[in-house]
Amino acid sequence: MYKVDVLLGLQWGDEGKGKIVDVMTPGYDVIARFQGGPNAGHSLEFNDIKHVLHTIPSGIFHEDKINLIGNGVVIDPVVFMNEIKSLEKLDIRPEKTIYVSKKAHLILPSHKILDAASEAAKGDTKIGSTLKGIGPTYMDKTGRNGLRVGDILLPDFIEKYTFLKKKHLDILRQYDYREDPEKYEEEWFRGIEKLRSYKLIDSEHFINNLIRENRKILAEGAQGTLLDIDFGSYPYVTSSNTICAGACTGLGIAPTRIGEVFGIFKAYCTRVGGGPFPTELHDGTGEKMRVQGKEFGSTTGRPRRCGWLDLPALKYSVMINGVTQLIITKADVLTGFETLKICTGYKVSGKVIDCLPFDTAQPLEPVYKEIKGWQKDISIIEDCSELPDEFNSYIEYIEKEVGVPITMISLGPDRKSTVFPSK
Repeated sequence: MYKVDVLLGLQWGDEGKGKIVDVMTPGYDVIARFQGGPNAGHSLEFNDIKHVLHTIPSGIFHEDKINLIGNGVVIDPVVFMNEIKSLEKLDIRPEKTIYVSKKAHLILPSHKILDAASEAAKGDTKIGSTLKGIGPTYMDKTGRNGLRVGDILLPDFIEKYTFLKKKHLDILRQYDYREDPEKYEEEWFRGIEKLRSYKLIDSEHFINNLIRENRKILAEGAQGTLLDIDFGSYPYVTSSNTICAGACTGLGIAPTRIGEVFGIFKAYCTRVGGGPFPTELHDGTGEKMRVQGKEFGSTTGRPRRCGWLDLPALKYSVMINGVTQLIITKADVLTGFETLKICTGYKVSGKVIDCLPFDTAQPLEPVYKEIKGWQKDISIIEDCSELPDEFNSYIEYIEKEVGVPITMISLGPDRKSTVFPSK
């Protein structure tokens, strides 16, 4: 019996998960999203066209693959509807391959307004929310007030919707934040009708039946490990479990059903929004990374903060997730740097530590190892034997320090720009 493989980000998101899932999809029968919502932006490029997915799994561009939106995901019906329209323009028939869990929660228009009100109230302490309504939706889920996809099939759905909206309006009055969700409702209910036309399923039974049928399944994570609600740089985190364990609760599969765990990380680090970032660069080097890497959010368009690779954080993510294989992305972005730096620890109050502390917001002075950079354009390389020695030294050092092999190297955004080291 095949086990479910998991693919997830090891940093603060934006590691290139969409492209890697797209590359790996031919080896699987099912791609399953297990958490997050439209705050995710999974970018894929092929045939000179860029595609950004927010809710729909990244296997959608391959025919005859099942794309499952699991119970751990929160769904904005408007975003879902617009994604479907974009796919239909590309002559893709998503209704054939997309399955949606009845237990996935719905993002209401009032959730998005609550998100904006909450962020505005925080002032200088705001966390950098994407304002997509993710946090308030997960709060209603854990508060046992939420609306689920399956509710749209029930005769009292409108009553449930109206009750929850009234609750939100009461909270908004406390914030003294005045915006009427009704002006968004017409489009939202059109999205609900689109959602009703899809295969709405009891996904936990569905996926476990697929496992028994020996179908190959890849669970696709969103955001990144360092944004996990429990293990990320709290409170500057997302509202779901982005780690490997989240695949179990977000799909309804047992821990014993997990197989390979693919951890994706950039050759450097980026972060969007607020929160600690020990290796962040505020100089020309950081700007060069941003420009060469086109580091602007695929969901928000916000410029990403950039910095050197952080090994203590990477080791932490590998440990928490039980990563068995590493995938490095955006390696081509570091071409042309004379010297590369890798953070090996932090200096805290005069002492050097080599692991993430509880308080990541305290001053953490990075301790760096310098490695010679490469000047050769690696974005056009099609075989690992052509990679420059300096690049190989960079990879080998990371593998040695982390203790997990790098089995895939992404050298550009296109699905073809990928090489596989022989181990």
